[in-house]
Amino acid sequence: MTILIRPEGQTADDLKLSRRSLGALGGLLFSGYAVAALAKEARPITTDAAGLTTETVTYAAPDGFDLPAYVARPQGAGPFPVVVVVSEIFGVHEYIRDICRRLARQGYAAIAPAFFNRVEDPAPLSDMQRIMQIVGAAGYEQVMGDLSATLEWVSQQGWARDGKVGITGFCWGGKVVWQAAARFSVIGAGVAWYGRLAPAPDATPAQVSAGQPWPVDLADDLKAPVLGLYGGQDQGIPMDSVERMRQALTRAGQTGSRIVVYPDAPHGFHADYRSSYVEADARDGWSKLLETFDKALKN
Repeated sequence: MTILIRPEGQTADDLKLSRRSLGALGGLLFSGYAVAALAKEARPITTDAAGLTTETVTYAAPDGFDLPAYVARPQGAGPFPVVVVVSEIFGVHEYIRDICRRLARQGYAAIAPAFFNRVEDPAPLSDMQRIMQIVGAAGYEQVMGDLSATLEWVSQQGWARDGKVGITGFCWGGKVVWQAAARFSVIGAGVAWYGRLAPAPDATPAQVSAGQPWPVDLADDLKAPVLGLYGGQDQGIPMDSVERMRQALTRAGQTGSRIVVYPDAPHGFHADYRSSYVEADARDGWSKLLETFDKALKN
C-alpha cells in the first residue's frame, strides 16, 4: 500500500512497488496520474468533460517563460466566476485536471498553472529526490509572479466574470493559497488543503528561510477569508502548528478565516488516487469548499 503521509512526498522506501503492482497501475499511469504517489488500489473520481470546454493554454510569466495552464469551464459565453487551482508537488497531473473539471461542473472556470515546468514536469517521475529538486526551484517570487500572470490572463478572457477570484490548493499548493490571499487583493476567498503553516520543529535555518513567508506570519496581511482543511493524523503538519495559525488569525481579527481539522485523516486525505484518501472527509471538505466559493464568488 502506498500512502503519502508527508507534505514533501514519498521516501524511497514508500515507493517499493512489485511488478504485479506496476501492472495493476498501468491503466492509471497511462491516464496521467502522478507516478510517485499513485496507489495500486486507487479508484479515482473521474469527471466527464462532456458539456465543458477544456484546454491547455500558455501565457507569458513576468520572467518571459511561456507558462502552461489547464483550463476547464462550462460551455458557453459565460461569464463564469474563476477559481485558480494550485497543484501538489506532482504538478498538473490528472487529479488536478479532474479538480478543475469538478469545479467547472459547479459553474466555475478553473485554471491550474504548471508552476514547475520551467525545470521539468514532475508528474511522470518516481524519483522523489528529483521531484523535490524541481519543487525547490519554484521559489516564492516566481510562484507569485506566475499567479500574477494567471490573474492578468484570466482578466482578459470574455468568459471570466469581473471581480473577485477564488483559489484552492493541495499540499504544496495549500501553503500557496495562504500566501496568495495575503498578496493579491483580487482574491475573494481561498481554500487551503493541508498546506504547511509553519516550519517543522527540526527545520534548519536554511529550510526556514527557504519556506518564507510562512502562513503563520501572514495572518495580518490576509486580504480574503481562507478556509483551511487539515488532517489530525498528518505526520508532516503537527497540530501545534495548526493551533499557532488559529491563534494568529484570532490576533489579526481574521474572523472570516477558519481551520477545520478532520481528526482521523492523514495528509492527502482528498487525493483519491492515493491510499491516503478518506472519502467521508474528502466529501465534507469539498462541500465546505463549494459553500465558501459560492458565498464569495457567486453573489
